[in-house]
Amino acid sequence: MLDDDDRTMMLALRRYLEHANELAGREERTELTPIGERIRDHLGVDPQTVPVVTEEIADHRLVDADIALEVLSGGDAASLVGIAGDDGRFHSSLSEFIAHAHSRWSIGPVSYAARATGPDTTRRVVSFGLWLLTIDGTPIAVLQRAAKPEYGRASATLDVLSADQDRASAFLVRLRALMIEHSVLRGQVLSFTRSEYGADAGATFLRRPDVSADDVVLPDGLLDEVVAHVVGIGEQRAALLAAGQHLKRGVLLYGPPGTGKTLTIRHLLTRTPTVTAVLLTGSSIAAIGAAAEIARTFQPSVVVLEDIDLVAMERTASPQPLLFEVLDALDGLDGDADVAFVMTTNRVSVLERALADRPGRVDLAVEVPLPALPERTRLFRRYAGSLPFSDQAIADAAERAEDTTGSFAKELMRRSVLGAALRGAEPEDQDLADALESLLTARSALTRKLLGTRDGDADDDEGGSDDGTEDDGSDGGHWVAYAPLAGQVIARSGTTD
Repeated sequence: MLDDDDRTMMLALRRYLEHANELAGREERTELTPIGERIRDHLGVDPQTVPVVTEEIADHRLVDADIALEVLSGGDAASLVGIAGDDGRFHSSLSEFIAHAHSRWSIGPVSYAARATGPDTTRRVVSFGLWLLTIDGTPIAVLQRAAKPEYGRASATLDVLSADQDRASAFLVRLRALMIEHSVLRGQVLSFTRSEYGADAGATFLRRPDVSADDVVLPDGLLDEVVAHVVGIGEQRAALLAAGQHLKRGVLLYGPPGTGKTLTIRHLLTRTPTVTAVLLTGSSIAAIGAAAEIARTFQPSVVVLEDIDLVAMERTASPQPLLFEVLDALDGLDGDADVAFVMTTNRVSVLERALADRPGRVDLAVEVPLPALPERTRLFRRYAGSLPFSDQAIADAAERAEDTTGSFAKELMRRSVLGAALRGAEPEDQDLADALESLLTARSALTRKLLGTRDGDADDDEGGSDDGTEDDGSDGGHWVAYAPLAGQVIARSGTTD
């Protein structure tokens, strides 16, 4: 038990410590660094009394922020200063730059970094610098910093100081609007990568493909069906919205490997030169949240998820959280969002249950089958190009090469040319026949499989076809488009003997 003397002594000690802390705080506030003095002169108040508002932005949006701040500065070079110092800058907060007991942070050169603005263009952006702006008569200070994952900063940041907090909030609203208005991401083809530090490195720019409809060899009507759903809905945006119809759509392309699913997507991107596209495949599908945010912000847009079955087949957790995150992204957009999600899979059976349990995410499923004889003939002729093979030789080769894909046709033509070159002559029909014979031998069985060929006795590990359906005995020349929301087949081709 404490007696009265003990209590009195403890109360006196507490009052002494509180008084000492108050004096230390007052003294610290008066010890502004040169940076703090510059900010004080700009704001007109002691910056230590002003709360810091931090805006975190993805590093791939740093260019947008840099452009927006330059617009707000009116091009005044004097509004941007740097902070001198060593790598300790990357660990310090804006409050420490303003007042610090041991470091006298001073004015120095602005730090810059190159950031991509397209597949072949870059911009020099501020990676570490202090903006001293006056917006509608209100002075505002903004510390702009790029991400530094090696120092634990996964995102770019903007630290905002203003004596008027309402004006600071209005400034951030205006800044975000300018970032969208002047964004370098709009209308680009983007992908996501991982950094060497294991974190998301953000969006990277890809060249938009140039694939014409003639380059996509599919059964008659199939490509038109996909284009009508992905591109046509966007082109009829006004009419659909006026009729109360939604624009968001999900398309699933399924079928064996090598049948043209990826080429179909490349054609869709060619057909939509002003549309923002995000391509995710493999481990980058983990960035679905960021991709959906880009798609939502920069409409009209397309999000492509290639080999989505690999996500569904992930066995490290059950249920598969990444697959559900993908489905949530499809469901999280408003119906009037002009966003198309296009997914591809070689094994539709692993997706059927998840999609059926959460209907409405995919409203068009299209089978992309192995090419039938007419398509194989077109593929062989396409890859033959200017090679002097006769139409009859092409037709004979296509008829023999049942259940093969475009990859097989491409390799066949290369081997034909190589065979002719080895004997010192120009390619002729016999070279084509010899190359085909070589690829169809038993010893080339694995090669054929790697080229996408479906041998008649080469069922997959689970039995049956790759898409999880029963083999109907046809040569793969049929296709079907199915609309789950309507519960009906909306288009079907005939089989080809």
